[in-house]
Amino acid sequence: MIIKQDNFFHKVYEIVRQIPQGKVSTYATIGKYLGSAKSARMVGWALNKCPSDVPAYRVVNQKGLLTGKIHFHGICLMQQLLENEGIVIEKNQIVDLEIFLWKPSNI
Repeated sequence: MIIKQDNFFHKVYEIVRQIPQGKVSTYATIGKYLGSAKSARMVGWALNKCPSDVPAYRVVNQKGLLTGKIHFHGICLMQQLLENEGIVIEKNQIVDLEIFLWKPSNI
């Protein structure tokens, strides 16, 4: 089955909007939830083009690295937004990722 890019992007946005304040998810987790386990990069592309009401800063790579920070205005904005929600970050990486990790309920 071929998923249209716009449809996939819209599904990514729906999932990311569900991430609670003070939690993060990963590109791979979101891709897996959407039935495409190897689409982490596509999730990242979707978030590069997301509407302003999508908290894209709450999505990190599978090791907790803030790999998407380059796409936010100001190199520290992603980290500041996460820290404002109580997430601990050191050296561009979430400390104790498993504490802050959120997964959609069907994974």
